[in-house]
Amino acid sequence: MKNIKGKVITVTSVKGGVGKSTFTLSLAGVMSKRKLKTVILDLDFSSGVISASLNLIGINDIFDLTDDMMNGRFENIEDYIRKYDEYIDVISAPVDPRRASKVHISYIQNIIKQLEYKYDIILIDTNHSLTGVNTCAFDESDEILYLITNDLMDLKNMRTMRAIFENTNVDNYKIILNRKYSHSVFEVETVLDKNVDYIMPKSYWCENIQKYLYEGKILTLEKNIKELDNIVDDIL
Repeated sequence: MKNIKGKVITVTSVKGGVGKSTFTLSLAGVMSKRKLKTVILDLDFSSGVISASLNLIGINDIFDLTDDMMNGRFENIEDYIRKYDEYIDVISAPVDPRRASKVHISYIQNIIKQLEYKYDIILIDTNHSLTGVNTCAFDESDEILYLITNDLMDLKNMRTMRAIFENTNVDNYKIILNRKYSHSVFEVETVLDKNVDYIMPKSYWCENIQKYLYEGKILTLEKNIKELDNIVDDIL
């Protein structure tokens, strides 16, 4: 049992298709290289791609965990955790959307609290909607990382999210630009009315990323990306 509380980092977005889950896995790879015990809590109930990306199939997921908690069957959170390597563990999102819709949100905080003293890092992957699940994750997070592209709809949605955070006094979030289109950083920051905290480098773009996913590998365990190390240095 750890005596020091782990750091909770939520990775999210305001639009689908920005590379959020791949980025979450990449962060986990950097943490693993640093020998930081890391668990990925997959709260993206719209896709739940973390376990599929790592070829971790056929395990208890977060629906089983919350359902057992509600019905008095829960004994040990280790029963719902799958090991990827020496330093990376995963709690999976349900693959079946019918099960995803029945996850008991009221137990999410409890789950995070239990993980905080077992791990150095709790990485939470979410979907892009402002749901009760996401709000719960935000409330428990030390850092919220918004991955965005310079797509105009993405920027407008992020500006709206910024306004919500400002009205609710939330300031522990950072914006990471994953550039896919031609708008300059200046144009992006003009639309956002805020500086971008980090810009993903060209070296992050990997033409054969599908090969990594097919083989269940994590990009940053195979390839060093200095700029990602810099982001991790900052958020830790």
